[in-house]
Amino acid sequence: MGRVAVSRSQQWFGGVDKTGFFHRSGIKAMGVPNRMFDGRPVIGICNTWSQLTPCNAHFRELAEHVARGVYEAGGFPLEFPVTSMGETLMRPSTMLYRNLVSMDVEETLRANPLDGVVLLCGCDKTTPALLMGAASVDLPTIVLSGGPTLPGRRRGVPLPSGTGTYAMYDEVRAGTMGADEFVAAEACMWRSNGHCNTMGTASTMASLVEAMGLGLPGNAAIPAVDARRKVLAQDAGVRAVELVREKVAMSQILTREAFENAIRINAAIGGSTNAVVHLLALAGRIEVPLSLDDFDTIAAGVPLIVDLVPSGKYLMDEFFDAGGLPVVINELGSLLHRDALTVTGKSLGDNAAGATSWGSPAIRTCDDPLQRDAGIAVLHGNLAPDGAIIKPSAATPELLVHRGRAVVFEDIDDLRARIDEPDLEVDANSVLILKGAGPRGYPGMPEMGNLPIPAKLLRQGVTDMVRISDARMSGTAFGAVVLHVAPEAAAGGPLAFVQDGDVIELDVPARRLHLDVPAEELDRRREISALTDHTKQVEGGYLQMYLEHVTQADTGADFDFLRGRRGSAVPRASH
Repeated sequence: MGRVAVSRSQQWFGGVDKTGFFHRSGIKAMGVPNRMFDGRPVIGICNTWSQLTPCNAHFRELAEHVARGVYEAGGFPLEFPVTSMGETLMRPSTMLYRNLVSMDVEETLRANPLDGVVLLCGCDKTTPALLMGAASVDLPTIVLSGGPTLPGRRRGVPLPSGTGTYAMYDEVRAGTMGADEFVAAEACMWRSNGHCNTMGTASTMASLVEAMGLGLPGNAAIPAVDARRKVLAQDAGVRAVELVREKVAMSQILTREAFENAIRINAAIGGSTNAVVHLLALAGRIEVPLSLDDFDTIAAGVPLIVDLVPSGKYLMDEFFDAGGLPVVINELGSLLHRDALTVTGKSLGDNAAGATSWGSPAIRTCDDPLQRDAGIAVLHGNLAPDGAIIKPSAATPELLVHRGRAVVFEDIDDLRARIDEPDLEVDANSVLILKGAGPRGYPGMPEMGNLPIPAKLLRQGVTDMVRISDARMSGTAFGAVVLHVAPEAAAGGPLAFVQDGDVIELDVPARRLHLDVPAEELDRRREISALTDHTKQVEGGYLQMYLEHVTQADTGADFDFLRGRRGSAVPRASH
């Protein structure tokens, strides 16, 4: 007779011995009855609540609703915190800490008696960090996003989260808005808990979670303060228990087909460029082959049909009212792998069955899109041998083919010091170049890729320029911005050798990014640069580990030693 497999949690709680005594008695100290150790699934609730992350400030209540669902389904919920990352406060960049949080998640899951987990994700880096950590352990996993904030308005005018800040600050710099008016708008933009209500990175990642099958239908768009978000939380708790009983691991959901669905849906919703670096990192953890060029080829021909800021004009509450992601899934039809398995136990297509829009302009049809071919474009050339990206739907169309002279900023401090100098030699045709803002260069790859337009050009009415860097860009930002140039300047990439006055050629339709400088001259500059030590001087701590192990943007900017699944096995305790 075969040996019956023992659940993970029963390896802690099931033995009538000294070790089992320690484990059970510790939990009983919280008022837990003995019957909770009878072999029922133990579900971890991974909570990123923090008052340092206002977007996630409602997660205590959401966690309670998840726990209700776990109890309802006959499971035992155990909530635990992990490091929380908030874009509104964290310096120098939340991206610097994404990999650290993923380690926190991975090691907490592996080290504790958990059979499955519900990941509470909100402000944008929390989603990829939690996904990456959970992928390396590969337990039954379901994601609950926090939902978008209420739409902001000031004097009858919408204030899109993030995007409105950039637009108003440009007005301040141009002298058309006073500082007092700018400050007064602060209380109008975020009217409740919840992440950005634009199609920024948080909304993008919440949408892709649903697209990849890791979240329940409705995860992407239900507002944070809507009672239906709480119902979704309870449903997630129920389904987490069922996933454990059905033995559905995360890797059974996150297949190559799931990633392809995510890439195509990212194009259709006008999603953030940050999705590229996060999906590449996640694929590396779950061991699904995925390359930077896949983002271009897989999304080829996918239309932009969601009319949301920054690529469009509506906000997430209108996306929700229009039916949310299930409507998008149905509209894309055969462009997606509709038979892909999801955490509901049904296919992606089955989950969206019957979802129709009542005619809201927030979701358009494939026959009447905002843009015919909306995927993120991957560029190559002598300036980006390993690739760079641009979001055409957020750029001024006339700038997608452009030739101009470089105005170079050696790092972010140089940019801040000189961008608004009256004597800066720049015009509307110039190409702004920022170096030293990649994974290693800043370090942490900040969202500085959408370089500010020089104030004197703003006063002339210039609203967009070609900008190139090894940095990232907020999903709420916009413009003809080339990002994630790889290798980055700090790693000796060609970007490091660009000088003022060099001619840059951008041709998005041809997927080309070219520095019009002879190869011999670039070699000369490279030799001169090699005489200088560009290594950042750090003294221990997490930052040193980050600089020594972070990979380049074209492979996800993950740590080299974290790629792959390490599983959930752990040695027995030594009690």
